[in-house]
Amino acid sequence: MKHIEVVAAMIHHEGRILATQRASGEFKDGWEFPGGKVEPGETPEQAIVREIQEELGMTICPETLVTTVEYDYPNFHLTMHCFLSSIARGEVHLLEHEAARWLSPQELESVAWLPADVAAVASLRELLAQNPDAAA
Repeated sequence: MKHIEVVAAMIHHEGRILATQRASGEFKDGWEFPGGKVEPGETPEQAIVREIQEELGMTICPETLVTTVEYDYPNFHLTMHCFLSSIARGEVHLLEHEAARWLSPQELESVAWLPADVAAVASLRELLAQNPDAAA
């Protein structure tokens, strides 16, 4: 089975977490934490900074590795490194996504997350339960 390694940013701002909706592809309209593939020679932290610049036109600072999700989709195995991240500069510009929403911790289940992101949301909720100020 094909293996894909990706990074995802759990971007927080003023107590809310950014969710983005895919605009195309097999998982169009599904909600996810933004991010993408790790390129050869990149660390996951370098990859997430680059991907968010490409997808959202802003610079982030990865703070904490929240979880690494291993998930088997029908056609590939996904390894997804999820980083709680803050905004270093800029604001959200939807360059590759259909929509974006800032969700409070209580609203995290209000969107239809992609399957691998469901596990990431569970890990994020656990982190926020232990440290409510983590996404302040």
